[in-house]
Amino acid sequence: MKLIIAAIKPFKLEEVREALTAIGVRGMMVTEIKGFGSQSGHTEIYRGAEYAVNFVPKVKLEIVVPAGLADQVVETIQSSANTGKIGDGKVFVLDVQSAVRVRTGETNEDAL
Repeated sequence: MKLIIAAIKPFKLEEVREALTAIGVRGMMVTEIKGFGSQSGHTEIYRGAEYAVNFVPKVKLEIVVPAGLADQVVETIQSSANTGKIGDGKVFVLDVQSAVRVRTGETNEDAL
């Protein structure tokens, strides 16, 4: 099993969710986050005063899938979250040792 963590632009969330559902992803966790990378924040003007926004709003997706589906999930996130502009996000893939469904006690891939 693989844990896929993706940080994407918030307005791309629904498009990414629909694309992942279409390839068979049955669940994900979504968290609103702030961060910076190449984008390094930006400046905004509020009531005539300019101030720096050091952290940019993003959405973090956490998805656990069977190892055989991981590459397809990464490709789907990349293609559906892409705007071609700086700040489109990042995707990380990690190994998952085990999973348990709390309600039934099912384990590993059966728990997904």
